[in-house]
Amino acid sequence: MSSDTKSQTGMNGEGDPPVTVMVTRKPIPGKEPEFEAYLTGITHAAMQQSGHMGTNVFRPTKPDGAYRIVFKFDRRSNLEKWESSAERAEWREIAENVSQPREIQTITGLEAWFTLPDCAINVHPPKYKMAILVWLGVFSLVTLLSYMIGPLIENLPLIARTFTLTVIVVPTLTYLLLPFLTRIFSRWLYPK
Repeated sequence: MSSDTKSQTGMNGEGDPPVTVMVTRKPIPGKEPEFEAYLTGITHAAMQQSGHMGTNVFRPTKPDGAYRIVFKFDRRSNLEKWESSAERAEWREIAENVSQPREIQTITGLEAWFTLPDCAINVHPPKYKMAILVWLGVFSLVTLLSYMIGPLIENLPLIARTFTLTVIVVPTLTYLLLPFLTRIFSRWLYPK
């Protein structure tokens, strides 16, 4: 049986927030090829799930190190559907046969944007640093979009212009710009 270590932040008991889950596993010595096949299979299976936003696999940097598998879902409810599915149970059983017991960490909210592969998932930069990077990302995108598409949407009503900008800004910020800024400013965000 596996032992789960859960760390949850950003939970307020309301809503259905986006969620990031990091699973840490070490292959059983001699079963590394089977473990790699498991990683390929579970990644493909997770991609088919409703609300799945991506999976990253961070391989160990030293021999006999642990793998970190990061799953992102748009809503906690979609993660829970996946976690309670029969397909997930089958993958969990395969994992138990090819790896040592897992550790799981779960986060929601703003902190999920600021996760790095080399940091514990429950270690977060100070809120003022996160706010500065979010502001920098929003400012950059809104300025760029205002220049690029501003003339095309200037005759639309205010609500339509705002809607158009935010439909572009939010996904770009979430999937591209904030992960990029987090890597660029990683030493400032995580000085230790």
